[in-house]
Amino acid sequence: MATLEVKDLRIRYNRSGPSILKGISLSVDSGDFFAIIGPSGAGKSTLIRCINRLVEPTSGEVFLNGENITAMGARKLRMARRGMGMIFQEFNLVERMTVMDNVLSGRLGYLGTFKSFLRLYPKKDIRRALELLDRVGLSDFVDKRADELSGGQRQRVGIARALIQDPKILLVDEPTSSLDPKIAREVMAMIKVMSEELNVPVLCNIHDVQLALEFSNHVIGLQDGVKKFDGLTEQVDKGTLEEIYSMEIL
Repeated sequence: MATLEVKDLRIRYNRSGPSILKGISLSVDSGDFFAIIGPSGAGKSTLIRCINRLVEPTSGEVFLNGENITAMGARKLRMARRGMGMIFQEFNLVERMTVMDNVLSGRLGYLGTFKSFLRLYPKKDIRRALELLDRVGLSDFVDKRADELSGGQRQRVGIARALIQDPKILLVDEPTSSLDPKIAREVMAMIKVMSEELNVPVLCNIHDVQLALEFSNHVIGLQDGVKKFDGLTEQVDKGTLEEIYSMEIL
């Protein structure tokens, strides 16, 4: 059974508006690192956000380890989202909170309402947060506020926060768009290495084609909400990219 199965996913934001996704299907297995590429407005970010229902699909189905995410009510969806670690383009950190608190916020879905409100984390969660911060090179930044960090450091906090969820899959939405090329490569390498170490598959929307080809083993190419390519990274050639991007200059 695939870790993630997406079947005929479609979305339009209103009845008279244009379709954003037009029947997208894909299958992600354990050990996969999927890169979603395509021109701006192709629907890449929408696809990522439909999977955990941050954006509600109009039709289609999403299965995570055989469970139908699209059919879940609010309570069950909240529990299912614990298994979907999300790494955001703009980091999505709480600026006034410390690095440690931002990482630990990835465990809020596992706490009861009372403990969540008071942020009463178990000792094992605190130990795990410290381990992950050391792993991403931020052990000296535990008590720093998020707004004191550089962009690359913020994204490392985001990686640690996603991994502390013990996710079944990592959903990664443009993780390098606001970073310089050197830091962008380091961030992608970190996501790749840690996903392999923890055996967590990755579905990554990324605008940088070279980084996509360098770190993925599978590529999905979208254009105007339509899947134009679905195959191994080694199968992507100049003709493939020209079809995905049409007249857009890479």
